Amino acid sequence: MNTELKIIPTDLLAEYQRQVSPGLQPAFEALRDAEISTDTFSFYTSVSAITSSRIEGEQMEVDSYIKHKMLHVEYQPNLVQKPDDLYQAYIFAQQNQLTVSHFLAAHKLITTHLLPANKRGVFRSGNMVVMEHATGRIQFEAAPGGEVSPLFEQLWHDIEQLKNQQLSHVEVFYFAAFIHLAFVNIHPFDDGNGRAARLLEKWFIAQKLGVQAWYLQSELNYYTHVNQYYKNLNSLGVFYEHLDYQKALPFLLMLPQALVV
Repeated sequence: MNTELKIIPTDLLAEYQRQVSPGLQPAFEALRDAEISTDTFSFYTSVSAITSSRIEGEQMEVDSYIKHKMLHVEYQPNLVQKPDDLYQAYIFAQQNQLTVSHFLAAHKLITTHLLPANKRGVFRSGNMVVMEHATGRIQFEAAPGGEVSPLFEQLWHDIEQLKNQQLSHVEVFYFAAFIHLAFVNIHPFDDGNGRAARLLEKWFIAQKLGVQAWYLQSELNYYTHVNQYYKNLNSLGVFYEHLDYQKALPFLLMLPQALVV
């Protein structure tokens, strides 16, 4: 495997491969869409959108959102707008290749009711402290505003390199989770970064392994174990310049756990 990557390290890959079950590939290939999905309603996309939104502090309950999407039950707009925006971003991703322009377009969809129009799909210029939504505590200080654009370019260089390489299923999961992690640490936008990171992770898997990726309940797994999710993110350090990716393995191993949710 070509390892000419600029941000994503590969030195944890061997240990990752040792710890991930050899059943990952057959379990992934066995994923199928839910029987209740229709041409106008995707069950797993609904679950992805609402659980990813819940991680970010949205108040709508998972079962209520499923009723909203499947049965067209009406709720207050402030409850459904942002999860619906994320749902549309997932549908867009399912219909388009993973490119930087498509990803920025997806971020515009995600932040329709989060950011003003001139901030959607646009990198932040200021510095940012990231807070845990559940506790309000400082999680970490993201990359300095002046470094966001070059860091994002380096990350996308890695994504393009990986898109063009032959990777095993386990390697795809490793790199998808690391893309998620690196993106969150850069935190390139003023808002919507967590939602975008989890979508990007799944989009990369779909790009490499096919449509089954959209049936993977990774967002549900992160939401179900949200305290561990934040703990694993926090374990790398507080300041972007001093993040220790040697401590990333517990976070990376959360993604394959979604196959047994």
